[in-house]
Amino acid sequence: MTDDQPTKVKADLADVPRTALWTLYQRAVEARRPDRILHDPKAVELVDRIDYPFAERFGTSAVQAQLQALRASCFDREVLDFLAREPRGTVVCLGEGLETQYWRVDNGRAHWLTVDLPEAVELRERLLPPGPRQRYLAADATDLRWAEEVDRSREVLITAQGLLMYLRPPQVKALIAGCAEAFPGATFLLDAVPRWFGALSVRGRLRTGSYQAPPMPWAMDADERAKLRTASAAVAVVRDVRPAGGRGAVGALLPFVLRVPPLSVYRPSVTALEFAGRAAQP
Repeated sequence: MTDDQPTKVKADLADVPRTALWTLYQRAVEARRPDRILHDPKAVELVDRIDYPFAERFGTSAVQAQLQALRASCFDREVLDFLAREPRGTVVCLGEGLETQYWRVDNGRAHWLTVDLPEAVELRERLLPPGPRQRYLAADATDLRWAEEVDRSREVLITAQGLLMYLRPPQVKALIAGCAEAFPGATFLLDAVPRWFGALSVRGRLRTGSYQAPPMPWAMDADERAKLRTASAAVAVVRDVRPAGGRGAVGALLPFVLRVPPLSVYRPSVTALEFAGRAAQP
């Protein structure tokens, strides 16, 4: 290796934290395309810097990459809307892994808090050193003590992208309820896999390349999102955040997948939960 080439960074992640490498790679595959639907140069940079056999381990699928980009775009759109309303607000990213959303949508004024497991935070700090408005907290997202680290004087948006499916159903309910209690008036943005997909993962039947996805014990069909209200009486609004755009066959089929049963039911989903303010809570 020559002096002008950066040293490759080892990425020794296991089980659920390793999924951060899979999603990173999918975004980078899409971002490298001239007709990309997600502009994510930071993801491309990270894949080039990490010493990991991405293509060998995960395979390369243009469809998978585009679907991951569409999911990321749903989250980006909601964060951008939040920052347009609350330019100095706080975005709390639970289980963020190697997500590069900050570099895609930051407005130069917002504050960002990443909450993730210690091994994920350690790698993130090496690859993506936090800026002055970013903070990384090594903690279990299901342990609500991280909420004490958030400035309550600012409006809050909480994202849980690619996280909840790896939790048990009671943990998901407790996390939503805890966030609703800790952050009245906040928005909680989450994604879910459909039940058939979760069942395949639990049976160990989800593989791409030589990679087997970890079990996903929590799953939710798209028409079940209203049940998320049962997590807390403070869940005032439940919104379906639908992907838009798409390229080729994915773009052509997307309107039908979103509207026509049973495709509209048995699809991955992104949902926004809006919590009632303290005065409105029972």
